[in-house]
Amino acid sequence: MKRRVVITGMGAVSPNGVGNAAFSQGALAGRSGVRRISHFDAAEIPVQIAGEVRGFDELAWVEKRERKHVSRVLPLALAAATEALQTAGFDPSSLPLEEKRRFGVILGSGGGSQEFTEEQYRLFFHQQYKSMSLFCVPTGVMGTLSSELSVRFGLRGASHVITTGCTSSTDAFGYSLRQIQSGRLDMVLSGGADAPIALGIVKGFILMKILTDSWNVSPERGSRPFSVDRDGFVLAEGAWMFVLEEYEHARARGANMLAEVRGYGSTCEAFHRVRLQECGEEPARAIGLAMKEAGIGPADVHYVNLHGTSTQLNDRIETRALKLALGDERARQVPMSALKSQIGHPQGACGAAGVAATIVAMQSGQIPPTINLENPDPECDLDYVPEVGRQKDVEHAVCNCIAFGSKNSALVLRKIA
Repeated sequence: MKRRVVITGMGAVSPNGVGNAAFSQGALAGRSGVRRISHFDAAEIPVQIAGEVRGFDELAWVEKRERKHVSRVLPLALAAATEALQTAGFDPSSLPLEEKRRFGVILGSGGGSQEFTEEQYRLFFHQQYKSMSLFCVPTGVMGTLSSELSVRFGLRGASHVITTGCTSSTDAFGYSLRQIQSGRLDMVLSGGADAPIALGIVKGFILMKILTDSWNVSPERGSRPFSVDRDGFVLAEGAWMFVLEEYEHARARGANMLAEVRGYGSTCEAFHRVRLQECGEEPARAIGLAMKEAGIGPADVHYVNLHGTSTQLNDRIETRALKLALGDERARQVPMSALKSQIGHPQGACGAAGVAATIVAMQSGQIPPTINLENPDPECDLDYVPEVGRQKDVEHAVCNCIAFGSKNSALVLRKIA
């Protein structure tokens, strides 16, 4: 029999609130964290807004002398991970060696230290060699992010970074689930972190014509999932971390259980580098696989946290996929919402952000709203909880993600009574 897996800790560093309390309040109130870009001078490019984490003190998490050697993603991840461990009731330094060996770190990130690498190339091509970091290679390697957390907290279990585009942190949850179910680990620090707001990265997305350039004067209105006038997503950063733990282990130590991870499903359309198939069959199948593992049917789903990027294609096809997965009639009855309307799109960390919003919904009995949805697209005709949150007891929830490269991943969470 598979071991049960529960979430006992959570930490959030988000554009709409730093720390669990601020994030929860922001999510339930529908507070936008999208502003004009401050990380660099965006005056000369057409896209000038992003979901930045404002007022975040990087030097509270990374020593000043070390800051030039690491990406911004590291202090974001460390802050969220520290809060997750604290809320789970763990002091890693006090754990016996055997416990540390059964405590892994499995993170999801779409770009990892990509903005750090961009800066190193800038320094190189401007012949500012003495300003470059001697750790430009190891820090630029994707897998180093989990190692930084493992080293900081002394955790000696598996230390992996899952990078599958926008499904990265959802897949990190899936891998963590399997590690604990199989008995290889008892605890995993999991979640997602990304910090992609750098000039070159933004210009790359501009070339793809998938960022909105229509809301530079009204940034808070820029992320508009399912709206008829949506024209692209808003790039964002952030970190959302969790402690996943084997149920009996958590119960034995009297841990507060935030939710249970009941199922995970992942598929690939094998269709295109960036486009989705119109039919929505494979995202629907990923949701179905997660529901099957969780042992639930459409009638048991009380909430869906949507991928909801604000692109024409994604929102339309995700709507179609939910109708296939739940059945047209049931899909119209289930409240759903898109956190990206509030924070923008934090790339590979977005699945973890959705898990955090879902836990907020379960714990508060209130579903966060999808904001900026004054005029829904007629092809996006489900209940997206527009503008204002809604009271709702959520026992089972689906968290959905879709990624470049035809990838689709979904989780089913259950509220712990």
